[in-house]
Amino acid sequence: MEIKFEKREQLKEKPDQKNLAFGKYMTDYMFVCDWHEGQGWHDARIVPEGPIPMEPSCMTLHYAQETFEGLKAYRRDDGKIQLFRPEMNAKRMQNSNARLCMPEFPVEDFVQAVRELVKVEQDWVPSEPNTSLYIRPFCFATEASLGVHQAVAYKFIIICCPVGAYYATGLNPVKIMVEDELVRAVRGGTGFTKCGGNYAASILGQVKAEKLGYDQVLWLDGETRTYVEEVGSMNIMFKIDGEIYTAPIEGTVLPGVTRDSMITLLRDWGYKVNETHLAVTDLMKAGHDGRLEEVFGTGTAAVISPVGELRYKDDVVAINDEKTGELTQKLYDTLTGIQWGKLEDKFGWTQVID
Repeated sequence: MEIKFEKREQLKEKPDQKNLAFGKYMTDYMFVCDWHEGQGWHDARIVPEGPIPMEPSCMTLHYAQETFEGLKAYRRDDGKIQLFRPEMNAKRMQNSNARLCMPEFPVEDFVQAVRELVKVEQDWVPSEPNTSLYIRPFCFATEASLGVHQAVAYKFIIICCPVGAYYATGLNPVKIMVEDELVRAVRGGTGFTKCGGNYAASILGQVKAEKLGYDQVLWLDGETRTYVEEVGSMNIMFKIDGEIYTAPIEGTVLPGVTRDSMITLLRDWGYKVNETHLAVTDLMKAGHDGRLEEVFGTGTAAVISPVGELRYKDDVVAINDEKTGELTQKLYDTLTGIQWGKLEDKFGWTQVID
């Protein structure tokens, strides 16, 4: 893929690396590529980051034909920059686009676009501990037309922003409320995709949780409201009697890149990982019986988020004395060690930016 480059007249002032808020400071450039019916993907370019011209009748504004991804670039101690499993994000975006009747951006072009943009923005990749460059690819319909149908024009864009730790307080356990009325996803729906509509529909549950003093929402299956599935914008795992339990990928749960990486590490260490349906009542009982040893969410933004308390209806259980578990800490240290190039990558997950 040929990528044109348009130089910015004046570069932006970079923020203080020691005080990076998540998702607030956009870099100098963005990658843009257009798709039109009968022409396919064309005009790939890296241009100054800025507003996107859009008609009021743009179909995305009315019918939400939009998908996105999230990955990071990491600055190693030797100054080199590396990516973590970008091809998995590319394949997941293809699956998301296919479900929403949007054109699929080729995997090799996705990875090339990310690599080329990071090269251009290499001075934006921070070097302070626990910092990285967050990369947000997204795709949306651009056709100006009212009427529900597959659009004839789309844009694929990548923007970036330097970020610090997702949680300012560090790797401290969060409190989670189980949502037993609203649902996030159902089989046959878009639960496995990374589309904006899924996140918009989850906000009400998040608001309810926060009003009760909880940080996140644990969603149950949409058909029976019996089995635990995801937490907010993360997958979730439970350590019960020495074994790991997590919801299976069957169309209602996002196939997380961090989730897959954690499962690979756990199995490599000899843990039995059960990708199975776990009833919330069994989960709470294990908590009261002392068999629920650790709980943690997994995702690109936070990497891993330990859980110290679960609430289901009026039932509350504390987990590991509301402290970060030993396995949770080991997983975090190992995965971030690989991502920042401090530990050996025996799985071939990282790509160095030349």
